[in-house]
Amino acid sequence: MEKNMELSLLLDFYGELLSEKVRRASELYYNDDLSLSEVAEDMGITRQGVRDLIKRAEGNLYGYEQKLGLYKRFLEMQKGLGALKDSLVKTKSLLDCDTDRSEIDKEISGMIELVDKLIEGNTE
Repeated sequence: MEKNMELSLLLDFYGELLSEKVRRASELYYNDDLSLSEVAEDMGITRQGVRDLIKRAEGNLYGYEQKLGLYKRFLEMQKGLGALKDSLVKTKSLLDCDTDRSEIDKEISGMIELVDKLIEGNTE
């Protein structure tokens, strides 16, 4: 299931780079959750033909990701934004508690650093 979700997201990122036939088969299989037989019937080709198209799409999508890294960058951004949200919630609670200013400054500095890393594309 996780692999299918990953491939569905890769298809969102790189689907336009695939041929129309390969993209259509992949969208029906991964996004519409049709079986190989159902995709074959819809497209008027054999089940084996659909499987070949799906395998070609997988190879191409993983290749595009390896070269371009958009999906990885997307996941890093999601993780960074989650950390930023957590930090904002913590800072709000510190402000509500009338906490020492230095602790608030430290938290805000950490948020600024995280945003800088996200902008640079370096969240490690």
